[in-house]
Amino acid sequence: MFGRFLLKRIGAAVLLAFGIVVVTFALTALLPGDPATAQLGERAAADPEIVAAYMKANGLDQPLYTQFFIYLGHLVQGDLGTSLQSRNPVLTDLGQFGPASFELAVTATVIAVIVGVGLGIVAALRPDRPLDHTLRVVSLGGVSIPIFWLSLIAVFIFSTQLRIFPSSGRLNPGETPPPHITGLYTLDSLLTANWATFGSAVGHLILPALVLAAPMVGLLLRFTRSSMLEVIGNDYVRSANAKGLPPGLVVRRHTLRGALVPVITVLGSAFASLLAGTVLVEQIFAWPGIGSYAYRSASNLDLPAIVGVTLFVALVFIAVNFLVDVLYGLIDPRIRTS
Repeated sequence: MFGRFLLKRIGAAVLLAFGIVVVTFALTALLPGDPATAQLGERAAADPEIVAAYMKANGLDQPLYTQFFIYLGHLVQGDLGTSLQSRNPVLTDLGQFGPASFELAVTATVIAVIVGVGLGIVAALRPDRPLDHTLRVVSLGGVSIPIFWLSLIAVFIFSTQLRIFPSSGRLNPGETPPPHITGLYTLDSLLTANWATFGSAVGHLILPALVLAAPMVGLLLRFTRSSMLEVIGNDYVRSANAKGLPPGLVVRRHTLRGALVPVITVLGSAFASLLAGTVLVEQIFAWPGIGSYAYRSASNLDLPAIVGVTLFVALVFIAVNFLVDVLYGLIDPRIRTS
């Protein structure tokens, strides 16, 4: 039964990915501009022979449907084109900037889950009490505060005034990054036992991760609280309490498990958004991630890089939603039989 459920989700993910590829190709083909001029430069584009050779080499002299299959073949081989600003393959650029965003997103998500879900459980177990009202106000503030304003305030207080955390970058100026294993500075420095670099990487990571985690904490707190309150009133929870089971065991095995489905939905969407790149936070903290790369690509009208980032973001959301669906099936058997 679970195998059939998994196959359906894989098929839906593949179809969705193909649809996104079709849309990105169509938008690229419909956008105004001359690809030969963008790639070759104005001087080379003024020579008809050079332009004709470029068009033939890239299949741009073929019908549109033929161009699509050529484009699809390149994607299958991992060829996303060449960035106009860096002159590197777009896939290489994504591999360079992606680990920074992943490291930041995972750290922010871990902080948000621990704090947000924990406070949501506390609020649900003490409904309509002063602590519950206080936590609800805190969650509303976390969701409502603009992320760029929170970033600037955090830099001003904790970096400029108190000098607790660094204000920019992934390492201190002049420090050499750890040997590249995963691209995650904290993990790579641990694997190579480079403790000084590990301390510097953690110090630079904490402040932007806390800023990114703030809205997620508010969301997870509110959803966990409301979902827990719905589950607490169910018959099987009341039966577990009537049997005299320890309150902590009832919360872990019965209440929290039944309340996890909507929480996972919010968590999956939030993590995908962070991994895709939060432009404002990465720009303020000079964090070299996907968000910064996308901002520079858009500013320089770097179409191959923009399309590459678009596909990357789309695939991230597809992958995260697929994992969320699988978790649904594991947590709630009713979902995989529906």
